[in-house]
Amino acid sequence: MTSPVTRRLAGISSKAYEHPADRAATAALKAIPGMDAVVRKLIEFRYERAFRQGLMAASVRLGPQQLPEVWSRYENVLATLDMPGLYDLYVTQAPIANAAAVGSQHPMIVVNSQAVSLFDEGELETVLAHETGHILSEHVLYQTALLILLQLVPLGRVPALAGLPLIAIRSALLEWFRAAELSADRAATLVNRDPLVTARTLMVMAAGLPSSRPDLDSFLRQGQDYGEWSSGWDRLSRLLNELNLTHSYAVRRVAELMEWVHSGDYERIIGGNYVTRDQETDAKEEAGKAYDHYRERFRKTFEDAGESVDKTITAMNEWLKRR
Repeated sequence: MTSPVTRRLAGISSKAYEHPADRAATAALKAIPGMDAVVRKLIEFRYERAFRQGLMAASVRLGPQQLPEVWSRYENVLATLDMPGLYDLYVTQAPIANAAAVGSQHPMIVVNSQAVSLFDEGELETVLAHETGHILSEHVLYQTALLILLQLVPLGRVPALAGLPLIAIRSALLEWFRAAELSADRAATLVNRDPLVTARTLMVMAAGLPSSRPDLDSFLRQGQDYGEWSSGWDRLSRLLNELNLTHSYAVRRVAELMEWVHSGDYERIIGGNYVTRDQETDAKEEAGKAYDHYRERFRKTFEDAGESVDKTITAMNEWLKRR
């Protein structure tokens, strides 16, 4: 691998690049009474600790002497985003090119082995930057709870979680996470300094093929074609298809990223004009009308899961009282 070039964004706040949908969805999720308490209690049940122990036992922790070429890229990501800490990085055997940031108190990044094999150096750095963006945006609390629920819900009844409306909470977290992914794509682009590299990375993830084989220009046109399907039936079909996805479709993510770049915000940030961590902002106020949109989406999400908002909140509070 070639040596990465660090272009530090000193003290950058996640508010500088967050997608409005992410900001609104996060604010709306936090506004649900009891949601934060339930999420933290889920993590307290040692599921996170067990997951970390499993990684220590069966995966490979990276460092200067362990896959140093990957570690060098990771260090560049941390330096560019001026991250306040150093977070464990693992590679685990998995056949899908993907990665995740998990951990509530001590975040860590887990990269699937297929990602290391399939991506070129710029694409792999983009994946690492995407996950680091989740940490900077403080997505990891909800993201860890979502991963726990994705593992537990298919198992059926879990005694410790009896009475908790798991399907409703899982659905709400999925809705939130699809929005959070759009912010992380922006963070990745601030690191690689090339929106086309981010688009190419998403193309590789969608195809499962090395980037030397699919044509990026054709993939970008595919995204435009997808966006032009604007009938009411198409919108409904897409909504139904996305309900159980953790990530929005790759073509949509590319379109959202390019819209951000064309808005001028990307150039403004890399030019040094951005919000820093010592500047407080009101997420709900900044989200504006989008906050109301996501508040309604979460209400509908609970109803689709067979619960009302009031019933869900009551069930969460009853569950918390028994803990």
